[in-house]
Amino acid sequence: MWDYNEKVWDHIRNPRNVGRMDSPSAVGDAGSLACGDALRLMLRIDPQDVITDAKYQTFGCGSAVAAGSALTEIVVGKSVDEAARLTNQDIVDWLGGLPEEKMHCSVMGAEALDAAIRNYRGEPPAPVDEAKVVCKCFGITEDQIRDAVRTNALLTVDDVTHYTKAGGGCGQCHERILEIIEDERKAERVGAPPQPSRRRLSNIQLMKAVEEAIEKHIAPALRQDGGDIDLVDIAGPNVFVALRGRCASCVASGATIKQFVQAQLRELVDENIVVEEAAA
Repeated sequence: MWDYNEKVWDHIRNPRNVGRMDSPSAVGDAGSLACGDALRLMLRIDPQDVITDAKYQTFGCGSAVAAGSALTEIVVGKSVDEAARLTNQDIVDWLGGLPEEKMHCSVMGAEALDAAIRNYRGEPPAPVDEAKVVCKCFGITEDQIRDAVRTNALLTVDDVTHYTKAGGGCGQCHERILEIIEDERKAERVGAPPQPSRRRLSNIQLMKAVEEAIEKHIAPALRQDGGDIDLVDIAGPNVFVALRGRCASCVASGATIKQFVQAQLRELVDENIVVEEAAA
């Protein structure tokens, strides 16, 4: 059974604002029955662009029920412009948290709200470019993944799966998801203020810096998803590691080493570091 807090359980057992709305001002749909979760949000909006009522219907798990219930409570009383600034994290925070594996339900709520606001404003639904579908199992596009990565500071494939379901099927899209994560991280670094150049490290300093970066930054991220990492050896700029747990058997383990571990060490320690998987 999922470890829901009391507020989430309350909205699962006693969902607010469930049902159809007669003559709504706006309707927004998100998710897909084919993927196991779907949500329809209906809004009533007064002439001053204030949301005065909200109802929803959902097909999905308890988290989807709670997320839809929370969303309808949050938006009532807000202007359309205020509602447009809400994110999935606002839904999660209002509920006091959701299990990591159920975060996609909050994203579905945010997508339904965006669709409803587009509908109210007379804008077309967000276009789905079939050429940009990354996860064919669940029909998740590159734009959806990028938005989730930016909004929630996601770092791993499992993070993206928890928030969007992408990568939760056959696994063939894992490498592409990692590329998107790294691309977004590069974009963040480009927009960040310039960092002072690092002084050259001695071999001992390099070893200590790598050990600290792995223990404090890299290993915790992998452990969140059931994996782990061991530092095996360092030879000059070459760092040899061994993935453990779920990471060791993941089909994207090679991409994890290059696009996550190596990228992190280059950012935190030395831009010349090359990470290799240690021989078994």
